[in-house]
Amino acid sequence: MSTREAGPATVIAVGGEADLDNVGSLGAALDAAARSPRGPVVLDLAELTFADSTTINVVLRAYGVLGPRLRLAALTPFLERVLGVTGVSEVVPVFRTVAEALENDAL
Repeated sequence: MSTREAGPATVIAVGGEADLDNVGSLGAALDAAARSPRGPVVLDLAELTFADSTTINVVLRAYGVLGPRLRLAALTPFLERVLGVTGVSEVVPVFRTVAEALENDAL
């Protein structure tokens, strides 16, 4: 996982597998971003190969705090399916690319 600033936005790139054993670092990064008065928080999920229910819970909890400032971007086919089946993609804004998420100014 890595975090970078992109103008007024924070981009958190998550790769590999996110599950009960390691999702704490994602939660901590989202908590830190929520405390910042900066703009959008974009989760770059292009390299995330697996996510379990604890990961979904962390994302939903962050959305409860950040609201539409939280944006998901570059979902893999696996994540598209998981987030679609669980209904998360109907709640949290999803963008095809990080660039699209950064360009969208519907806060």
